[in-house]
Amino acid sequence: MTIRDWPSAERPREKLLARGATALSDAELLAVFLGSGSHGRNAIELGRDLLCDAGGLRPLLDMHPKPDIGTVAWCRLQGALEVGRRYLDADLRERETLHDPIASARYLKSRLAGYPYEVFGCLFLDARHRVITFEELFRGSIVGTHVHPREVVRRCIAHNAAAAILAHNHPSGVAEPSAEDIAITTRLREALDLIDVRLLDHFVIGDGVPTSLAQRGWL
Repeated sequence: MTIRDWPSAERPREKLLARGATALSDAELLAVFLGSGSHGRNAIELGRDLLCDAGGLRPLLDMHPKPDIGTVAWCRLQGALEVGRRYLDADLRERETLHDPIASARYLKSRLAGYPYEVFGCLFLDARHRVITFEELFRGSIVGTHVHPREVVRRCIAHNAAAAILAHNHPSGVAEPSAEDIAITTRLREALDLIDVRLLDHFVIGDGVPTSLAQRGWL
């Protein structure tokens, strides 16, 4: 049975129009962009197989070289990913000042969640806490990454930042800060204090709501 033979309410495009994109699973969202299946699989089955082989949506979209889904479908997926990034970038940049931890957490999760290894990044802000840019600074293994305070300091100086928000992901999906997370946050705060850059927060990104070290009282 092809997707065209399914009840209308269960087809990905019709479901999206009726209930919104958030109602679709990852496989159904992929099916919308893939358009059609291959090798005896419909688009949703193909999407599920791709997710299973890659280990999730983020690893799939970060694959190099691209999976065997055709150049057109791959370009659609990469274009959609970049549109999402630019939308969130614009949302942050259009804010007069960044004082909303929920907006910061949502943006940082969109950039760091889903990696199969740990990634450490920094959101650089000006004196009015307006966003300058975001950079991924360090990448590591499934169990951690090495963070070098001197490199964070160097990038703050390069961007003429007055404040910074740090973030890193936990590939396990558990957003509970470790003793090492707390220790490196303290070291980075002390290093940034020396160049008059205020460390506003450090988010730990997992499967659920990101954990703010500032809200935990560790900043």
